[in-house]
Amino acid sequence: MTELITTPFDRNSTALDVIDGIDLTGQRAIVTGASSGIGIETARALAHAGAAVTLAVRDTDAGQHVAQDIAATTGNNDVSVAELDLADIASVDAFVQRWDGPLHILINNAGVMTTPETYTEHGWELQFAVNHLGHFALAIGLHACLAAADGARVVSVASSGHGNADIDFDDLHFGRRTYDPGVAYGQSKTAQVLFAVEADRRWKNDGIRANALMPGGIWTNLQRHWDPGTLAGMKEQMAAQENSIMKTPEQGAATSVLLAASPLLDGIGGRYFDDCNEAPIVDEIIDGLHGVRSYALDPQRAQQLWQTSTDLVTTARSNDS
Repeated sequence: MTELITTPFDRNSTALDVIDGIDLTGQRAIVTGASSGIGIETARALAHAGAAVTLAVRDTDAGQHVAQDIAATTGNNDVSVAELDLADIASVDAFVQRWDGPLHILINNAGVMTTPETYTEHGWELQFAVNHLGHFALAIGLHACLAAADGARVVSVASSGHGNADIDFDDLHFGRRTYDPGVAYGQSKTAQVLFAVEADRRWKNDGIRANALMPGGIWTNLQRHWDPGTLAGMKEQMAAQENSIMKTPEQGAATSVLLAASPLLDGIGGRYFDDCNEAPIVDEIIDGLHGVRSYALDPQRAQQLWQTSTDLVTTARSNDS
């Protein structure tokens, strides 16, 4: 087994700590879901280092407010907003068609969690559609632009929630299983890790490296579908702990920024990180936050998912035409 990658950074490091001393002038980055949560702080750190950053968001008005704030706090006015609805393949394709020129950093950050049972117009379970399939189609569509950058990085923001479920290839969209929001979320996050594994295998000879990560426990809009009483109770419980496991958004964005921009990750791909270091393979997620399950890094499952995802997206496009 290869030795785990370690860095000087840890769970307390912020995105700005990680980006300190790095110059991204001349580089172009896309951050999906950058109108809230860790997406904002990820985009801010990249802009701080001089990158031209595109916030790919559903709510462009909210995105414009964030872009203005990032420009004001970093002095970098090259922060733009583009509409992207990852649940809608037509929206993903339109975003890709508007993009022109090389792309150095793609951060697949947007996501939904534990949603009520919902399906897209193509019959896809919403969490699998947004968290995986939309990002899959986006990355595939931008492949030539990533290859043109000569050293691009793709970052897949997954979750320790992948420990809740492997992928059920026979029933991806809960046609036979009883819908369970936590299982659906876990499956979608496992898919995001497997995507990074296979994307790295396929694209590293094009100069593109891909990795996945767990950002940590952060209170954001991601928890909006939780029961309000349960959420309030957990926040109170965590706040009372002397050494809380929860992070700030600035800390939560650190691992994304590390994988996107740090020279410490040059030539590294197909791996899973948490707290700014590569995570060990575990039989059970430690403390609910740490480690990666072996099935999420399995190369055969990664190849199977790639083909399955390709078939789903291709069918959706043909039905739209």
